[in-house]
Amino acid sequence: MRALTKTISCRHPSLHLFHPNVESFVWNNLIRFRVRLKSKLQHSPLSLYLRMRSRSVSPDLHTFPFLLQSFNAHSHLSHGLQLHAQIFLFGLSDDPFVQTSLINMYSLCGSVSFARQLFDEIPQPDLPSWNTIIHANARVGMIHVAREIFDRMPQRNVRSWSCMIHGYVSCGDYKAALSLFRDLQVMEGHRIRPNEFTLTSVLSACARLGALEHGKWVHAYIDKSGMKVDVVLGTALIDMYAKCGNIERAKCIFGNMGPEGKDVMAWSAVIAAMALHGLSKECLELFEKMINDGVRPNAVTFVGVLCACVHGGLVSEGNQYFNRMTEEYGVNPLIQHYGCMVDLYSRAGRIEDAWDIVKSMPMEPDVMIWGALLSGARMHGDIETCEISIKKLIELDPKNSGAYVLLSNVYAKLGKWKEVRHLRDLMEMRGVKKVPGCSLVEIDGILHEFYAGGDSHPETENIYRMVDEIIKRLEKHGYVRNTNEVLLDLDEEGKEFALSLHSEKLALAYCFLRTSPGTTIRIVKNLRICMDCHVVMKMASREFNREIVVRDCNRFHYFKNGLCSCKDYW
Repeated sequence: MRALTKTISCRHPSLHLFHPNVESFVWNNLIRFRVRLKSKLQHSPLSLYLRMRSRSVSPDLHTFPFLLQSFNAHSHLSHGLQLHAQIFLFGLSDDPFVQTSLINMYSLCGSVSFARQLFDEIPQPDLPSWNTIIHANARVGMIHVAREIFDRMPQRNVRSWSCMIHGYVSCGDYKAALSLFRDLQVMEGHRIRPNEFTLTSVLSACARLGALEHGKWVHAYIDKSGMKVDVVLGTALIDMYAKCGNIERAKCIFGNMGPEGKDVMAWSAVIAAMALHGLSKECLELFEKMINDGVRPNAVTFVGVLCACVHGGLVSEGNQYFNRMTEEYGVNPLIQHYGCMVDLYSRAGRIEDAWDIVKSMPMEPDVMIWGALLSGARMHGDIETCEISIKKLIELDPKNSGAYVLLSNVYAKLGKWKEVRHLRDLMEMRGVKKVPGCSLVEIDGILHEFYAGGDSHPETENIYRMVDEIIKRLEKHGYVRNTNEVLLDLDEEGKEFALSLHSEKLALAYCFLRTSPGTTIRIVKNLRICMDCHVVMKMASREFNREIVVRDCNRFHYFKNGLCSCKDYW
């Protein structure tokens, strides 16, 4: 600690007002105030603690919990260890509040192992200690360890459940998050009521899965519980409804939020929602209304605006907003904004302009930039740009299966099956596995997953029969399989069979089997919808008189009466 005092300034003239024997609670309040406002004050909370010790004032049970809150980065770990030693020397290490603060400090400083060791040494951890160690493990992605601890808890409160649900969402296991939320309702619904933090996490899981019925239930629970739909909960509801395909409801939620609730976060959420649904013109109009209402846009807002331009093919408008971002609002472009511009130019076939953006960026292009350039170049047959992009992608991320697949698409369309096979051999040699196409539908509150070519669903046989019936009915109206979409060197019959097994076709067939005529079908796919499936969805919407909504990894497609909302530009 003596060495530490040499590196930290202890000057603070205002402290000369206090007598050396001032009681510790006054110093504790000063430390707490300093922790809360540390970004606005010159001296650190630690320097205040050192001045406190230099005045021979001994810390008490409240001093260290306040002080430890200021240690939240890996660079703070050495100071945290020294404070832990101080805690031990002052005989305060057995206090539950201090123990919990230490566990939290170690986890924030990136040492979950220290946090777990400390937790394991506590004879009878209290509930906050259990919650803190669960959150510590979930924060770093050790969700299975967090769940093992959660299952061993002698008792739980709403924070316990919320930490686990949020942990699952953060780790991308959205189905597990919803399953755990259902467990909360069944096991402890009479005793523990979910709070706003719990429900925000659940809504996020619903949004990612496209689980509209689950999301509606959560919304009803919020209303029934009398919770105030503040900006955080309101934004989560907007995001859920938008990503579940109900953009009108998302707009309604936004409209019902009071003026005080419509901050830049809420505006950005609804703008992003419009962009996701391809409502480009409406999105840009909403942005201008936001400006007129006196809300200043931020970097997130402009990502939504530029995405709207991308999906609408609005090159001129996108260029204008990109310039306005810096010139009018002082928002420096992030790599996400450059990625939108590369995507915008590439999709429009302006590959040279896209290259100019890449070359002018102040930061090194990342996977997103090269992926956008590769995707656009593939669409317009620019083989040279494709090959350059794939090499850059592989350099940055050798396990990126999407890059190999996109280049395979280019070679397949040109009939270069030798190159396709070479790429597949290269993927196998490097242990790169193609992400399987997966589509998800929700029927009567139950989520069903379908994988390309999969046979794990209990009704697989009936689903495949329905796929055959759909294709036969569409063929009578001129449907011809687009076998260029198949990346395997198969004969034509083999290619046609492979196309029929795409996950969204299986999901569509199951919905025809299990939903009433006229019911809107909603499908969520993890990859971009292929051209052949896009044609099938258009024709099926007319032949079966159904509205079909597909959310792929890029945007929403609304199929109705043989047409798509994207106007075949996606």
